[in-house]
Amino acid sequence: MEDSYKTIKKSGEGFYSEKRSKFLAFAHHVETLDEVKEIVDGYRRKYYDARHCCYAYMLGPERETFRANDDGEPSSTAGKPILGQINSNDLTDILICVVRYYGGVNLGTGGLIVAYRMAAADALAHAEVEERLVEEQVKYQFPYPMMNAVMRLVKNTDARIVAQDFNNTCEIILSIRKSQAEELRNRLKHLSFE
Repeated sequence: MEDSYKTIKKSGEGFYSEKRSKFLAFAHHVETLDEVKEIVDGYRRKYYDARHCCYAYMLGPERETFRANDDGEPSSTAGKPILGQINSNDLTDILICVVRYYGGVNLGTGGLIVAYRMAAADALAHAEVEERLVEEQVKYQFPYPMMNAVMRLVKNTDARIVAQDFNNTCEIILSIRKSQAEELRNRLKHLSFE
């Protein structure tokens, strides 16, 4: 079971130039479609005089939500090469925007594909890649006298406490790497008073 994925920290910028056309590339860590829309709209406003603002994104640890946008370039010459860079680096939770200033000379479909791919690759080269874990939350209720046993178990695992409520009946919510969640549940279930 896959319980880790690769993404980028913060952002990275790249640049590519071909026949006087300039390609400005920006890679961002994103986690929602709203963030994607906000960032793309921001680049469209900032570079309002540019001919194209093409982008691609991939969201979620399962890498199921993605899109490639050519923004007026010939079909599959911009968004797909950008998405190809995301896929070839096995990244997710990422948006790459490439803003193109037209230089007066047509590049042809092959030239466009190379230019967008190179610009996206340069942005990724200037971004720091990190591995993150897919976590699962485990909720556990127990009587107060079991507090020491529960806390000892938490200390001896990779679980981290997300929330806790200690009254007559105590409840704790733990977050742990997805592949270790079932083992944690079993160990909690077999705890006894100590």
